[in-house]
Amino acid sequence: MKFNGKTAVITGASVGIGRAVALQLAEQGASLILVDINIDKLNEVKQETEMLGADTLTYQCDISNEESVNAVIADGLRQYGKIDILVNNAAIWRLSKAFVDMTSQEWSKFLNINIMGTVYFSKAVLPEMVNNNYGRIINVSSIAGVYGNANMTAYSATKGALNSLTKALAKEVAQKGVLVNSVCPGSVSSSENPDVDSYQDSELSFMGRTGTDRENANLICFLASDDASYISGQVIQIDGCRKKM
Repeated sequence: MKFNGKTAVITGASVGIGRAVALQLAEQGASLILVDINIDKLNEVKQETEMLGADTLTYQCDISNEESVNAVIADGLRQYGKIDILVNNAAIWRLSKAFVDMTSQEWSKFLNINIMGTVYFSKAVLPEMVNNNYGRIINVSSIAGVYGNANMTAYSATKGALNSLTKALAKEVAQKGVLVNSVCPGSVSSSENPDVDSYQDSELSFMGRTGTDRENANLICFLASDDASYISGQVIQIDGCRKKM
């Protein structure tokens, strides 16, 4: 199996794309460290991955809290001995609001979760990855970080920052065996739908539909694999041929 002997950390793993990545990595032999703020749903995913044969640890964690993030990684390393893959998937986005109406507190929440959460987890795993001369970091961004979405300035800004972080960090660690890439989904199906193949009609892509969780997970797991050994510093859109709107 493609990920036998590999250990993967997935944030925001209780629903949607994060859950789909966890299930796919479990099917392909990885040991899992699953992180989410919703521990009840996360433990449901733990049961699913264990039914697929994966050793799975779960942690309730506020990713904007650096101390909590460091504790998760320290315990995961203690139990598994190494971390090969990090999927920074956790984020917030459900706020449609004009820029002039956004509060400083709302901006801070987006910055602390969408950017600093990724920073904290990446900093926590990188020393071990560099020491092992092997690592894969995949940041789940958004086409909002490429095009910008009206009335979603905070989300767009933080996802744009994530893409720039990806490119810059990739250059720092490319010769140390660590590959860093960003995946930018377009419209996706409801994360509350447990069917990883579900989609809805959508006028936002020329394909006329949303992307499925499995389709997004396919790309993320490819970038996490040894098949992607010459790919780093890339921002890859997976958007069904997105209309720029």
